[in-house]
Amino acid sequence: MRADRLNIYTEMKTGYNIFNLFVLLMYLFLPETGFSQFSNEEPIHKDSVIIKAWATRCTVNRGYINIEDTTFTYTQGDTTSNRAFFGEPDNATGYPQGDMDVVSLGDGGSAVLGFDKPIKNGDGPDFAVFENGFVSSQPPFQYFLELAFVEVSTDGVRYVRFPAVSLTQDTLQIGTFGQIDPGKLHNLAGKFPFNYGTPFDLEDIADSTGINTDSINFVRVVDVTGDINPLYASYDSQGNKINDPWPSPFWTGGFDLNAVAVINVLENTGYADECQQRGNVKISPNPADLFLKIKISGNAKMEGYVLTDISGQIILQNSVKGNIAVLNTGSCPQGLYFLKIFTEEDIFSKKVLIKH
Repeated sequence: MRADRLNIYTEMKTGYNIFNLFVLLMYLFLPETGFSQFSNEEPIHKDSVIIKAWATRCTVNRGYINIEDTTFTYTQGDTTSNRAFFGEPDNATGYPQGDMDVVSLGDGGSAVLGFDKPIKNGDGPDFAVFENGFVSSQPPFQYFLELAFVEVSTDGVRYVRFPAVSLTQDTLQIGTFGQIDPGKLHNLAGKFPFNYGTPFDLEDIADSTGINTDSINFVRVVDVTGDINPLYASYDSQGNKINDPWPSPFWTGGFDLNAVAVINVLENTGYADECQQRGNVKISPNPADLFLKIKISGNAKMEGYVLTDISGQIILQNSVKGNIAVLNTGSCPQGLYFLKIFTEEDIFSKKVLIKH
């Protein structure tokens, strides 16, 4: 949300700088604030030495400004829209900059982020999602937070959602600039204020089917509407309605995605940049023009492929049974693509250049 956060932020900025330090002290020394309920979740500062990489690609599907009234519009400058329109997808890539260097998702909107190297399930948290929440300058010194679900995928097709929990009361709607106790939240992005990322541990979904938690290539962030009206509410993994500040009737509506940090990076596996390293996959021609041929030698059998552009959008995909596949690339715009090839035992990746 945050539009007139642009106004209230100016008034609160001095206090926020003080409380940005205060929030960390509360995490460490004041368990009575509610953090003890989910004490295993500690904030990750954007300058933490455990961060190894940042998202490099982002595509956004904007949600409505008001999920209950999709005709409601907001005007800012020359733009009038019924969907959130603050920020650009690129604002969510790389190292997080200022607190307004974000992309707003709107009610129920989403963003898909890609990475140069996959995320793996390592020790402790594997990645962190950053939003621009802030510490309230008014008692009881809780937090203005906007929340989002987090999902991950290996192939960009099958996504698995982290089991989120919200123990915030859900009988009285939290208002537009209302506060939340983060100690009642688990596996929801936006739990921590600006400069501090919410950690996610792939071990939480290690038994999921359809993904390889040692090779996560996509993270999807889905705005929690915050509306407790049963017709529009978002529900956690336990069936609770998730209550966060709503409505947010501004161009900045919804979750404000700031960045996604990678903590555990998959360096060297069968999912290498150059799949020829494994010796049993051949792709030709590359650069491609009208077609691209995939051939697997030996006993391995192909199960399918996915071709995505640099933003992570799926261009071509298919299931294949055998050791040869031919992709019709004649209609693909010129540019760089990423080809993922799935076999019975491995996942291979290759950069493909299409030139007509």
